[in-house]
Amino acid sequence: MSSFALPSSALAPRRAWLTDLPVLLVAVVWGASYLAAKGITTTHTVVAVLVLRFAVILPVLVIAGYRRLRALTAPQWRGAAGLGAILSGIFLLETYGVVHTSATNAGLIISLTMIFTPLAEAAVTRTRPSRAFVGAAGLSVTGVVLLTQGGGFTTPSVGDLLMLLAALARTVHVLAMARVKAVQSADSLSLTTVQLGSAVAVFAVLATLPGTGASPWAVAIGFGPREWAGLLFLSVFCTLFAFFVQMWAIRRTSPSRVSLLLGTEPLWAASVGIMIGGEQLGAFGVLGAALVLGGTTWGRRAADRES
Repeated sequence: MSSFALPSSALAPRRAWLTDLPVLLVAVVWGASYLAAKGITTTHTVVAVLVLRFAVILPVLVIAGYRRLRALTAPQWRGAAGLGAILSGIFLLETYGVVHTSATNAGLIISLTMIFTPLAEAAVTRTRPSRAFVGAAGLSVTGVVLLTQGGGFTTPSVGDLLMLLAALARTVHVLAMARVKAVQSADSLSLTTVQLGSAVAVFAVLATLPGTGASPWAVAIGFGPREWAGLLFLSVFCTLFAFFVQMWAIRRTSPSRVSLLLGTEPLWAASVGIMIGGEQLGAFGVLGAALVLGGTTWGRRAADRES
């Protein structure tokens, strides 16, 4: 045993940093996920890529949580499957959206979920949000308007609108998770596994319909090393790694601290899109990005003070 020991005041920051770092890495990989999805997906392969992305990790989740899956009740299965149907809509909107817009825009627009969710919850519970939060929401929306006009004032792209719908769908999913009583007592691993399984089922059915693009099998055969690397990055790091880190971190620190770190996702999305993807925002876009980041940060802090 060493005779030298750090004081507890010195150990606490180190322990906090060791917990914060993996969560920050989740925000980084989520930010990079938009460019990765854009790099391996086209309009005709969206459904096939989604089938492959989640089919890769679903067996791992089933094996890891098999005993707890068997313990789920019928209402819990139905509730989780319903949430999975909403989740499938989110991923379809996000993936089609990122195909038709820049990775930078996608990451910044989706961050509006942090504003939409408290506003929607206030509407459902019939409570009035604070002036600070309303101001933050207005700032964020103004930022999105400017962001989508990076090259001058034009009609927002289809991708921008799809990402906006995805942010609204994420809000619906969060509210549903909080209000579907059947799933509130289910453990996180089982709930996530059933949701992803339900989403994969939706994607698999869509893949059999005419007009939904190439089949997952055809896309898998056509993938080269670069595409497979992108798919595994989305599956292993952006989904499996991210899920387990969130569960691990929430048990060791506060949900607010985790949320604050994950809230840096749009910053990383913009950084990756510009530095690696070669995307450009323009003067309006830069101002819009700054307003979105500032508005979501302000809104998150205002919501934390009210809770």
